Amino acid sequence: MKRLRRITQVSMLLVFLYFLIALPQRGTPLPFHDLFFKLDPLISLTMLPRTSYTTWISLISLGSLTIFLTIIVGRAWCSWLCPLGTILDWLPSRTQRKAALHSLWRHLKYLLLFMILFAAILGNLTLLILDPITLFYRSLANGVLPGLRSVLKAVEVGLYQIEVLQPGVEWFDQHILPSVLPGQSFFLPNVLLIIPLGVVLTLNIVAHRFWCTCICPLGALLGLISRIARITREVNQTICTKCQRCAEICPTEAIDTENKFLSSSSECTMCLDCKQVCPSHAITFKNISTSEPKSNYDPQRRKLLTSLTLGVIGAVLLTLVPNVRLPQRFIRPPGTSEEQLLRQCIRCGSCINVCPTGVLQPSCSPIQWKGVWTPLLETRLSYCDYSCNSCGQVCPTEAITNLPLDEKKKTVIGIACIDTLRCLPWAEGRHCIVCEEMCPIPQKAIRLEEAELTDGDGDVTTILRPRVIPDLCIGCGICEHKCPIDGQAAIKVY
Repeated sequence: MKRLRRITQVSMLLVFLYFLIALPQRGTPLPFHDLFFKLDPLISLTMLPRTSYTTWISLISLGSLTIFLTIIVGRAWCSWLCPLGTILDWLPSRTQRKAALHSLWRHLKYLLLFMILFAAILGNLTLLILDPITLFYRSLANGVLPGLRSVLKAVEVGLYQIEVLQPGVEWFDQHILPSVLPGQSFFLPNVLLIIPLGVVLTLNIVAHRFWCTCICPLGALLGLISRIARITREVNQTICTKCQRCAEICPTEAIDTENKFLSSSSECTMCLDCKQVCPSHAITFKNISTSEPKSNYDPQRRKLLTSLTLGVIGAVLLTLVPNVRLPQRFIRPPGTSEEQLLRQCIRCGSCINVCPTGVLQPSCSPIQWKGVWTPLLETRLSYCDYSCNSCGQVCPTEAITNLPLDEKKKTVIGIACIDTLRCLPWAEGRHCIVCEEMCPIPQKAIRLEEAELTDGDGDVTTILRPRVIPDLCIGCGICEHKCPIDGQAAIKVY
């Protein structure tokens, strides 16, 4: 069983990484590309009042499989299937703890769970950034992998200066790098996306699976369900030598330190480590009655009610924080309103991962905390491809409208505006028609108009000046991205 668990862990992690890496390579949805998001019952519950019926059915159908698994074998998801849990298992950490985690720490995850659920009812999904699947996917797809790609690009530039290495560098850049690390280069503000994952990994060094035991809201949900699990740990008291090896090795401290015969069904992740180290083979996992005595670690009714009350209060306080009016430069994906995005976006980063141009980036603005890490368009950094609608196709919760390509090409996401004080033809009388050339609209949303200028000697010259046609502009941002002016562009999308 231990060998089977390792095989399952590796297999699920490889599937997770395959979807992560293959999605930007193809630029179109893969079959089951959102498998892990749909297996997450916490996402299913928060999406209940806010997505279409068909989308929610697809979410709850797979989420129900996880719930059913938990009813049978407890929190096996955490030690067998969760990709983040697998990474935590492999990281070095203290094998023995000097002191058991205080029960208050253990109830933090229940507080976060109730805050997430009640905030979702009130229309706020900000705390879903703590869901383990969204946290792990977002950190890797939008932070870690683009960062590694940028580092390798910098190394390539350095090695390319050596003439003998140029053919090898070119081959690596054309054949290896796009396959291993596809997508765009690192966007500096996205370093914030790596911080939560870094904290989780650091806490794991302090105490093995500290995240799973004390913080993970999905683990809290599965822990509550696992209280009625049919298969649990049982100790044969006749042959048990009370050597305490099982309690010392348990990664989630699910075994009662005072009575080694008892364990917490809400904390046990079915890792089977205790069974493996037991010298007398006194530990078994089998179907037992739910009336068996529970460990003191199991969440008691009073503490759960306290967590529930504090969760409701926290959710209300989060909702009462005033929503700052958005700047005009906050441009959302095509066909998506601000209200729709805040109501349905789970901050997974799938849309950012699949964007072929890298124009979609997670919002890191401190003035708009309710929309933290929701996607917006950085049109100076890049542009929305006129012939691409991938972001709507991969969104697992319909936070981004899945527009047909013909409709997407006509959907207005913003309007370009020329700064005549910075534009070369307007401000300096110099020739430049880049924005007009780049405009993808067949009728051209930017047109050139002739103007006569008189220089200091009295000579008259004719120059072409760009002008935006608001009725045709869709705000794709390619004009701003391609503007040759250093610093802020002379034409911006609002």
